[in-house]
Amino acid sequence: MADLYSIIVLMEHLEKAFIRDSITADEYTPQCANLIAKYKTTMNFLSDSVNNLETFMNEYKLSCPAALNRFKIGVPATYEHAVGDNKNDVGKSAKYIAETVLHFITLMDTLRLNRYAVDELHPILADLIQSINKVPGLSADFEGKQKIVTSR
Repeated sequence: MADLYSIIVLMEHLEKAFIRDSITADEYTPQCANLIAKYKTTMNFLSDSVNNLETFMNEYKLSCPAALNRFKIGVPATYEHAVGDNKNDVGKSAKYIAETVLHFITLMDTLRLNRYAVDELHPILADLIQSINKVPGLSADFEGKQKIVTSR
């Protein structure tokens, strides 16, 4: 249980350091992901004695709201909020890929419902094209982009 206690306190300090810009996103992300993994592993080991995190924190009078929130979310803030202006940033990539998949599924569902009217398909296709263009690392001649734009 001491391990769990120390992981919670460490996460609280890490979150506060990131919020105050004491550490960069590049330093924060791997450390946070590592602590989340350690938290999950520790909770698996302590599943018999620790029911949930909030109960544990109340029992040991721990006041670490930032850590509690981060463990509930389960991913570093840089992934959650797509922080960073690096073109290869994983958080941004994940966000734009998820948006692209969302628009693609919406388009497929619309077609499966036999809705072929231009006024229904055009906005969905426009959203799909815009989101796929935002995905970093895809070249302009990427086959998927070409198929969407030129398909008939």
